[in-house]
Amino acid sequence: MAPKVVICGILTWAHEDVKELLGPIAEVVYFDSVDRADFLKGFQPGGKYEGAVAIFRDNNLTDKIGIFDQELVDGFPSSVKWIAHNGAGYDQIDVQACKAQGIMVSNTPGAVDDASATTALYLLISTFRNYAISERFLRELKWKPDGLAKRSHDLTGHTLAILGLGGIGMRLAELAHAFPMRIIYYSRHKVTDAPEWCEYFENVEEMLAQADVLSVHVPLNPNTVGLVGEKWIRALKRGAIIINTARGKVIDEDAMIRALEDGHLASVGLDVFPNEPEVNPKLLEFPHVTLLPHMGTETQDTQHKMEVRALKNIQDFLKTGSGKDIIPEMTDM
Repeated sequence: MAPKVVICGILTWAHEDVKELLGPIAEVVYFDSVDRADFLKGFQPGGKYEGAVAIFRDNNLTDKIGIFDQELVDGFPSSVKWIAHNGAGYDQIDVQACKAQGIMVSNTPGAVDDASATTALYLLISTFRNYAISERFLRELKWKPDGLAKRSHDLTGHTLAILGLGGIGMRLAELAHAFPMRIIYYSRHKVTDAPEWCEYFENVEEMLAQADVLSVHVPLNPNTVGLVGEKWIRALKRGAIIINTARGKVIDEDAMIRALEDGHLASVGLDVFPNEPEVNPKLLEFPHVTLLPHMGTETQDTQHKMEVRALKNIQDFLKTGSGKDIIPEMTDM
């Protein structure tokens, strides 16, 4: 009997891929539950998900069953051994609860790099050149704001600090280096295969002191909530810019807003917010900031790559018992 895989999400682009990758080796069943209780009931004897060994997970069903918190994970039967998350960030999964249950979790690194990095690049260009406010003026038939040149800068010759030189951070570094910008970075460890033009700083505050713009690329976990707080923000040059395409809660939003109010920060470019889809109304009071509604991976090309990569992790698990994209917290399991 073929192992059962539950598609807990909406496959938008990989309809044919799921047939090709999993069809020959698994029984694929699709989410068909009205709420969380009904979803968990489906794993019980006689349920539509009974005996499932792997789950494809997507954020687009959160409104029906919530996040994969401890309550939900603890409700899975012992047959479930793999959760393939369709995304790079996996803060909506209780990793420790999964570890306790012996469930491996994979994500989709690499698949999101280009789209997320180009989103950060757009925010970088828009905040340096004040394109967002200029477009709003044009649409209101006002032409362009007065005194724009006094607030605007070329990217060439300025210093970009990257907090977290992973796949997305490295792709942004490559793009920004072309202007050229000076690229400096801080990560938990020096990246051994980083190009020589990426300057590593062991001390994050020393890096921040040299930055004209800080781009944030760290995952959200209990250790990174509020990581970019008052101290780090004030360590930046006066008039610096912050770009965030990671997760909203990585930055202390109140501290960031205070720095915008007193002019320590010239602008911010944000694609993520602490309580999405809610946006702090105070941010809307700053006309020169650039705000996007979490557009990082909002392309059909990247979303297709993400879906396929998540499915391939399940394929690898079924064939070999493991997968290529196990999240770092589980590499010791």
